[in-house]
Amino acid sequence: METTLHPFAQLSPARVVAAVESLGFWLPGEPFTLNSYENRVFLVHDEERRRWVVKFYRPERWTDAQIREEHDFLAELAAAEVAVAAPWRDALGESLHRAEGFRFTLFPHLPGQAPELEHPAHLFALGELIGAVHAVGERGRFAHRRSLDLDGMVLEARDKVLGSRWLGRHQRQAYERITMTLHRQLAAHAWSAEQAIRVQGDCHIGNILGRDEQFALVDFDDCLMAPAIQDLWMLFTAQEEGERQMQLSEVAEGYEQHRDFDRRELALVEPLRTLRLLRHSAWLVDRWEDPAFPLAFPWLADAGYWDGHLRMLEQQRQVLEARPRWLA
Repeated sequence: METTLHPFAQLSPARVVAAVESLGFWLPGEPFTLNSYENRVFLVHDEERRRWVVKFYRPERWTDAQIREEHDFLAELAAAEVAVAAPWRDALGESLHRAEGFRFTLFPHLPGQAPELEHPAHLFALGELIGAVHAVGERGRFAHRRSLDLDGMVLEARDKVLGSRWLGRHQRQAYERITMTLHRQLAAHAWSAEQAIRVQGDCHIGNILGRDEQFALVDFDDCLMAPAIQDLWMLFTAQEEGERQMQLSEVAEGYEQHRDFDRRELALVEPLRTLRLLRHSAWLVDRWEDPAFPLAFPWLADAGYWDGHLRMLEQQRQVLEARPRWLA
């Protein structure tokens, strides 16, 4: 039986090297694969020993206009001396390149480690970094990137999971019930278009690198229009009240070095957490035909995973029904 290979299966080390060298670089060594599932990302070094991160975009996910808008936002941030990795551009000013059917981009390599979210100085620095990003982000609007949409994204995620083969009959019934309830609950937290600014969009600690108290924000692949809290809520990880308030205080103080911190948006922390839970499972289902996903997430096929997912969704239903803890 003939098997159709996923497009990324064609992305051999030799093709990665050939793609980068087509831009006028010479790579004396082999590319090193970095951890990425949505795209394919490699670390290379050139003849001058400069290190580059080469990102090959997932086919058909973004339009050229959307990718260039990401790159233009990064260039705008870099011009404002915000710590990000702006893409390399050729002599014609082009940052989006092509090789053998793939679109790819070169970024300067930014070394470092993830921050510690229990460390007050790190939290202050992260708030300051994200505040600087948002001070630039509010100066303009995306024309081609998505807007964060609680209503549409919940229904989109729901349809992907229900259209998959993973749920048993009782799990499917439970998922249908809980997601419709969550959809109704989240509708009460909708925001106006005027509240949305340009944000990084996926601001977890894996996308923040640095040392000591100097950090940079990387991977703007999911940048979009959203309330500012979208880039902040994942920093609030504490369960105990005192530590929770410490995290909030340090992040807000750092953020306000560049921009006012709107505490009314704290009401969106739990709705955004709920949305991320829903979208994560839908993302796994949607990408299952990519061979990297069954290897990395084999437990998706286990009924126990979906039982646990349903329990988490039920917990979020209860949290949304009660007074959100960040407003307590």
